[in-house]
Amino acid sequence: MKEIVQFKKGVLGLCVMVLINQRDRYGFELAQQISKHVEVAEGALYPVLRRMVADGHCTTYLQESTEGPPRKYYKLTSVGKDYMNELVTEWDKFVSGVANLLTEAEEEESKEK
Repeated sequence: MKEIVQFKKGVLGLCVMVLINQRDRYGFELAQQISKHVEVAEGALYPVLRRMVADGHCTTYLQESTEGPPRKYYKLTSVGKDYMNELVTEWDKFVSGVANLLTEAEEEESKEK
């Protein structure tokens, strides 16, 4: 079970960056969008967002809301966009490599039977 949590933590920043790159978003909206695809605790998201701001990958601004207090929106910086593109490239290589390994392992296992 620890591995599953680590998978999610490892890819959460990439998911956040991809969504913010589409358009500026606020935390709860990000949590909702990510949860449509990957089960993740809302509380796991905010440390990632704080780190992204601290690293210069995002900036924030407040915007008035008709549904309550102002919302903090996150905007990807140019440095953040470059980093996101780098992460997407590495993610694609990683997923492809793991998929190939799993396929080869399955083929080897079926040969042994």
